[in-house]
Amino acid sequence: MKKIVNYFKATYDELVHKVSWPTAKELQSSVVIVSIASLIIALIVFLMDAVFNAGIHLLFPAIH
Repeated sequence: MKKIVNYFKATYDELVHKVSWPTAKELQSSVVIVSIASLIIALIVFLMDAVFNAGIHLLFPAIH
């Protein structure tokens, strides 16, 4: 049981004293960058799906 308590004490100490947390401005900037990147990747995947779907319909016109 002592090992578990020591683990949680060490974890708390690291989170409070050793981890460098981003400022609100840094966090906001990161959120914007990740959101834009996610939208670009989603658009690329959507376009790839549309191209492959069109190709399949050209090869097999009876499939809907």
